[in-house]
Amino acid sequence: MTFSRRNFLKAGFLSSAVFIMNGCSLFGVTTPLQTLSLLHKDLFPYAQELGIQTAPYMQIIFHQSRISDADKTFLKNGVKWLNEAGIKKYKQEYIKLSSKQREALLERVTQTEWGDSFVYDVMNYMFEAMLGDPVYGGNNKEAGWQWLDFEGGQPRPQKAYM
Repeated sequence: MTFSRRNFLKAGFLSSAVFIMNGCSLFGVTTPLQTLSLLHKDLFPYAQELGIQTAPYMQIIFHQSRISDADKTFLKNGVKWLNEAGIKKYKQEYIKLSSKQREALLERVTQTEWGDSFVYDVMNYMFEAMLGDPVYGGNNKEAGWQWLDFEGGQPRPQKAYM
């Protein structure tokens, strides 16, 4: 397998970090998973209490070849834009804001086209994690199924196919 510069960057550090700019200067670096994990908690606060863990599922999404590069890029850009919106409004990244500030910021960004689409996509992945088979890492101990009083389909996968 030959490695092009593009494949190297996709597989390397730059694909797992988001650089947050404040004007022309570097403000901070965060990983999409850090921001998405907190965003998931903000959008569905009871998930953790139920045992639902979306970070392992999102890790699969970012490395899944069946998810388009455009979708992965949009998720990463959404994380960057959300953090930049936090810096613009509160002078801090999303993950450093108080819960009230994060809530106000989410209300604000969902009034934009990118913000509405980003939160919609994040919620779709969050529900996939919550309702998918536990083999994919999100629906820990069938917590999402128990929450909905749902029984998963048979036969269940023996390993993750993603």
